[in-house]
Amino acid sequence: MSGGPETAELKPGDKAPDFQLPTAGGGHVRLSDLKGKAVVLFFYPKDDTSACTQEALSFTEKAAEFAGAGAVVVGVSRDSVKSHDKFAAKHGLTVTLASDEDGAVCGRYGVWVEKSMYGRKYMGIERSTFLIDRKGKVVNTWRKVKVAGHADDVLAAAREI
Repeated sequence: MSGGPETAELKPGDKAPDFQLPTAGGGHVRLSDLKGKAVVLFFYPKDDTSACTQEALSFTEKAAEFAGAGAVVVGVSRDSVKSHDKFAAKHGLTVTLASDEDGAVCGRYGVWVEKSMYGRKYMGIERSTFLIDRKGKVVNTWRKVKVAGHADDVLAAAREI
């Protein structure tokens, strides 16, 4: 696959690739700094589109429950920090939104894939979520996520680790 990030296929039991990304609000997030906490890492295609907004809102609505389960929620897309800032402000999002503008992290997590819409093929983020345990291992993956009920499914899994 030329011209795009390197892609991997992560499975439960794999060590989650470390990363450091800038976040909305002028901060940054580094996976290795979150050791000792479970991490819900959700990749989504685009800020302020209907399904992505619904997904981010559902994780925000359950933020206290995720925190109660000892989990940190981080959303990742290739949108800029400025775009994330607008998205978070417009919808009152409280989950961390990280910017992977060059797509390197999307590639390491295997979510940068060929997609098809109306017969046109293009590269984009496959809506995916990874549940990472307190030691940095992937314990669950959700690919080609359907947004309805997804945050509930992830929360149930997070409570079990």
